[in-house]
Amino acid sequence: MSEKKKEIKVEYNKEIMGGAYANTVNIMHTPEEFIMDFYLVAPPSGIATARVIISPGHMKRIMAAIKKNIELYETKFGEIKPAREPHHEQRIGFKI
Repeated sequence: MSEKKKEIKVEYNKEIMGGAYANTVNIMHTPEEFIMDFYLVAPPSGIATARVIISPGHMKRIMAAIKKNIELYETKFGEIKPAREPHHEQRIGFKI
């Protein structure tokens, strides 16, 4: 018997409706979760704009969705070139 997918209505409160811009992320993990801290850095300072905590299983699904969406984007708009590393000496940035 096939299951019908149920539509879930999601509402946004006005504080997050506009999103949060970030040009830097720090990703950490524990055995139970991934923690992503997003920052808007404009030297000489920066501000944390969001923290997202995700289970490892969901992180794997998110990574697959990001990969698929990058492929779709590049098919439509062309190759995305990685951003260059910032020249400032601060110890903040995309950490791999």
